[in-house]
Amino acid sequence: MRTIGRTLYRLITFALIIGLVVGVFGMFLVRRSYPQIDGDVRIAGLDAPVEIIRDTNGIPHIYAQTTHDLFVGQGYVHAQDRFWQMDFWRHIGQGRLAELFGKSQIDSDKFLRALGFTQLSEQEFAALDDESREILEAYAEGVNAYLADHSGTKLSFEYATLVLQNRGYEPEPWEPIDTLSWARMMAWDLGANMGSEIARAVLAGSLPRSRVNELYPPFPTDRPYILPQSSPFADGDPISSVSNAILPAPDLAALLTSTAAQVENINDLVGEPGAEIGSNNWVIAGSRTSTGLPILANDPHLSIQMPSIWYEVGLHCGDDCPFNVAGFSFAGVPGVIIGHNDDIAWGVTNLAADTQDLYVERINPDNDDQYQADGEWVDLDIRTEVIEVAGTNPVEIEVKSTRHGPIISDTYGPLDDFGSEAGIEVPINYAIALKWTALEPSRLVQAVLGIDKAANWDAFREAVSKWDIAGQNFVYADVEGNIGYQSSGRVPIRSAGDGRWPVAGWDGASEWTGLVPFESMPSVLNPPEGFLHSANQHIVDDSFPYFLAYDLAYGYRGDRIVDSLTNARGVDIGFIAELQRDSKNLNAEAVVPALLALETDLPVVGDAQHMLSEWANPREDSYQQRADSSGAALYASVWRNLLSLTFHDELPERFWPDGGSRWSEVVIDLLAEPGNRWWDLTSTSAVENRDEILELALRAAMAELSDRLGDDPADWQWGDLHEATFRNATFGESGFAPLEWLFNRGPYAVDGGSAIVNATSWSADEGYEVVAVPSMRMIVDLSNFERSRSVHPTGQSGHIYHDHYIDMAEAWVANDLHPMHWDRAAIEADSEGTLVLKP
Repeated sequence: MRTIGRTLYRLITFALIIGLVVGVFGMFLVRRSYPQIDGDVRIAGLDAPVEIIRDTNGIPHIYAQTTHDLFVGQGYVHAQDRFWQMDFWRHIGQGRLAELFGKSQIDSDKFLRALGFTQLSEQEFAALDDESREILEAYAEGVNAYLADHSGTKLSFEYATLVLQNRGYEPEPWEPIDTLSWARMMAWDLGANMGSEIARAVLAGSLPRSRVNELYPPFPTDRPYILPQSSPFADGDPISSVSNAILPAPDLAALLTSTAAQVENINDLVGEPGAEIGSNNWVIAGSRTSTGLPILANDPHLSIQMPSIWYEVGLHCGDDCPFNVAGFSFAGVPGVIIGHNDDIAWGVTNLAADTQDLYVERINPDNDDQYQADGEWVDLDIRTEVIEVAGTNPVEIEVKSTRHGPIISDTYGPLDDFGSEAGIEVPINYAIALKWTALEPSRLVQAVLGIDKAANWDAFREAVSKWDIAGQNFVYADVEGNIGYQSSGRVPIRSAGDGRWPVAGWDGASEWTGLVPFESMPSVLNPPEGFLHSANQHIVDDSFPYFLAYDLAYGYRGDRIVDSLTNARGVDIGFIAELQRDSKNLNAEAVVPALLALETDLPVVGDAQHMLSEWANPREDSYQQRADSSGAALYASVWRNLLSLTFHDELPERFWPDGGSRWSEVVIDLLAEPGNRWWDLTSTSAVENRDEILELALRAAMAELSDRLGDDPADWQWGDLHEATFRNATFGESGFAPLEWLFNRGPYAVDGGSAIVNATSWSADEGYEVVAVPSMRMIVDLSNFERSRSVHPTGQSGHIYHDHYIDMAEAWVANDLHPMHWDRAAIEADSEGTLVLKP
């Protein structure tokens, strides 16, 4: 997003910032957007008054008499606190960023328009059931009621900055399709596994397939799957691993690289994934808890953002309304995504099923508007889109699609030696099309609202069956003492292959033949183990009759969670909170012994080994990646340098190791092969082996930390390297320090790391800075909802300098969760204001 900020007039901005920050007028402008939290507001169309009680964390608890009024109230408070975030995300989802930021965003808009989210949202809205449609409309009424009385800096200070570049911009009213397109961008954020497909194909242009496969090892069968061993699933034949993969010729590799660059641009908009986007959840049966009823925990791992992606809310309704629910919502979407109601609680992690395939389409060399399908030239579907551009003329583009989906590549090119490599006919011209289960209308809104109302396992599963895009691993608990797990989402059934490589689109040999039936998706209720968990690893082993995914987490977090829960008894909220904060580095537990086994006469290597030995010494806190640990700092540097020494010389920079769980598994496999050619440095005439590279990594780490943190290793701390800075997604990424200073907060030294339960992820190819975090933490006590606890990283408010802009950050760092209020008496006792919306 740096291109957005750089288009601003820097000198004008600098002068404005100086005046705003130090002047009375500046603070007046900043405070203009702060929401009213006391008194009365008149809103036409309400059935009855709506009370909004905000607790001392700024969390609104909305009390209404009808469903309509409840969601008018939710739309109103979302707009009060987060409208800039809502406005920005709807422009992403609809491919309209150039309307806000000018010509620098035209390429991003072209890619997003190709996905067709606006058209899909319109189709979804037309197909909604009456209740869901009315709720979306009521939510939009609430947003627009707030917009009617607020504009410009009264909405958010970001608009004061935007006006320097885009004086004519005024936010249009909120529409239901804005919600639906926003939700689909979350599906992109959680389901874009095409990146691994592109990476494999590009790497295969310069490496043998066998070496590419070494970089994508299979899931280790000695780590726990999500579904417990006691849980049966449908009988069937193991899924075939045969692949109809296309091996790329140089021009195809270049085209895929270009496509990958476009994907990265979109990922920059919605948030950098870091080494491993994922989440943790688990639920513990009453037989293992101190209360005799279940406890459920969840912490989704998403890119670090300012403000938080989550907005905590309580939705409470009268007898004629089926909603009484509290938890975490998305600003822009009605309902609660993760939380509890009177009867049940639920949490989610990303299923990460392989729902995207890339098809290499043969384009007619005599007519660029045709492609080949089963031996015939057929017309591409073509629609015209107009991109409005701030400060200049609109841009007209053509969006082309094949039977598989939109063409997302931006160039055509010959395949050169493709035929001799792949053994199939060579197309003269080609393009890349994306097939994705999320490019069909969805029932996601019905799923969210259905879960919010569900009172038991059957009703919950019925609602989850509609959660058809951005598939999730759900854990469940209810006040009757039941616990369960249910997977969700549309997962394709392929006629051939497993989706790991791009395939030929012209011959019909690699088509999807259907979707995995919801009734066959993995599910379990009340397992004898007494607990369930998920951490983005494989759900079941290869004997499951349907292929779900290959590119998943490699089970380090899951292993640690299962190890901690297996023998746990009398579990309480304190135990769960400690587990959420657990920072044991299982990658280090596997690699450090090899480092300590090195025989060396070099004092610096001996010093490093001694530090690592002290850190790894068997005790309760061994291998803990704590912010105040010198051993943790040293190991992180060793790990980063080891990856660099081993792989940077043979991989394109775009695909350098990020250090997540896949790379842990790759290196662990290589440690068993001292002479593997990956250990050799191509820059030298010698042939290096494992031990030489391990020693070089130790030496490089000691030199790096001495340079960065000082000569005394006792002063080194992981938190001096591993810091979380919360950046505004637009102006906080401008590259212009005064502007970033206004919007961003931090840095905060944090525990944890990649592939660790406390998943403060970092990218080894870039540095040690935190790029993805536990985006919220929630613990629900089914014996007494008022004892439940939660926190998210920043605060409820999206308004700079507001008391709730960053007030949760230090509590989040310390994992000091606040009460997740449920009882009205407790809410009123902890109130900081009550606003009444009146008809």
